[in-house]
Amino acid sequence: MPLPKRRHSNKRTRLRRTHYKLTLPLVGECPQCHSPRRAHHACPACGFYNGRKAIAVKSAKAS
Repeated sequence: MPLPKRRHSNKRTRLRRTHYKLTLPLVGECPQCHSPRRAHHACPACGFYNGRKAIAVKSAKAS
């Protein structure tokens, strides 16, 4: 395995790391209940995905 002959400068390291950014997840609107949901995921509010009930959603208890 080849090894670097010289140490990389801080500037060169930081220039390379400028592309390591976090991106926000894509959020769309649920066609059933119009609440925000992630793309290609079941809606956390109503449980629908692709026009059918995919998961059972627990209702929020009012205390």
